[in-house]
Amino acid sequence: MDDEEFRSLAHRVADEAGESAACRALLATEDDEELARVLVEHERPLWAREIAAFRLGCAGDRRAFEPLVLLLNHRDPDRCVSAAHALTRLADPRTPRAAAALATNPLRTAYALHPVRLLTTLRAPESVPALVTTLSRLLGPDEPHWRVALACVEGLGALGDPAARPVLEAALPRPRLAEAAREALGRLPAGEGPEAGAEGTSAHDSDRAR
Repeated sequence: MDDEEFRSLAHRVADEAGESAACRALLATEDDEELARVLVEHERPLWAREIAAFRLGCAGDRRAFEPLVLLLNHRDPDRCVSAAHALTRLADPRTPRAAAALATNPLRTAYALHPVRLLTTLRAPESVPALVTTLSRLLGPDEPHWRVALACVEGLGALGDPAARPVLEAALPRPRLAEAAREALGRLPAGEGPEAGAEGTSAHDSDRAR
């Protein structure tokens, strides 16, 4: 596998596994069934499950879906980045709904950054509603999870859906969000109301079709 994200994962887990032979074997194997067994065997270390889930996900094997979703919401941001990459490559139709559930869960806001970024990358029908919902509850003056809010603002600008206009306007008074919110608003189609929303939806669907 020749992939920058895979090389990053390999370097990280090799350190975690102490350069073990088992780690090297999982990184090198071409046997998908061997990787799949790692996901169900008891007492396997997390680094082994991560290697297996990442490699299977990037190969399009949907047995990796649930382990990757768990890793997407992990407290270690490097694991979240790797999981998001593999989920993008996996292209499982369940991914947008799972990412939206993680992003909008108020009990897991501290770990929502990468689900939010994945929703932006996926450009799925679930993406804008989830980002709007998440951002709406992160606009308090002393919000500790402002980086998640910022990712929502940037994502809504990238998605360009007029439905995001009210929440982006609400973000303007927040100093940490103001500049990104102005830029995001500038990327939305001009105009408001049902016709603009319909045009935005059509453009969004066009992007997905491409």
